[in-house]
Amino acid sequence: SHLVHTCGCVELDPTLFWLLFITGLRATLIFHTNINKTLRLRNKMEKNPTSLFVVAAALTNQAGEILLQKRPEGRQMAGLWEFPGGKVEIGETPESALVRELEEELGVQIDACDLIPFAFASEVLAGRHLVLLLYTCTRWHGEPKPLESTEHCWRKPGDMHGLQMPPADKPLVTALQQRFKI
Repeated sequence: SHLVHTCGCVELDPTLFWLLFITGLRATLIFHTNINKTLRLRNKMEKNPTSLFVVAAALTNQAGEILLQKRPEGRQMAGLWEFPGGKVEIGETPESALVRELEEELGVQIDACDLIPFAFASEVLAGRHLVLLLYTCTRWHGEPKPLESTEHCWRKPGDMHGLQMPPADKPLVTALQQRFKI
């Protein structure tokens, strides 16, 4: 099943989205061998509580800088810099989850049609298998402010390598740097 937005883009069922996304990017993006096991069938995904699906955004300004936020104290990986985003809840598509998370974390409004699938990373995290899907976005409404994080900054991909980041975010920085040749 799918949902057609007023802007004309189509929001796909999460299983179909993942299958199309993986198929389209397999030849050019970072691919972890365990991803096949995780993404095989929807029933297996829903019955497997050890998998954690997370979405994030590379919000990019006109100067080619990308927004990063610092994880707050008291949370896992506190003090590390990350792309804003969060967990995909049951019944949400990746796009709707990211739109919700960016509103909650940064106070910005984004149309799902402005989210462009870019890359993904796969990482074992505290006994769970994290699959992080990164979207790029150059259009949003409102000024991003750190509502749930301690602070945020704008950096070009080449300037992100010196920052302490979660393991799943690091290969995405490399992919962004290669893509934007910055």
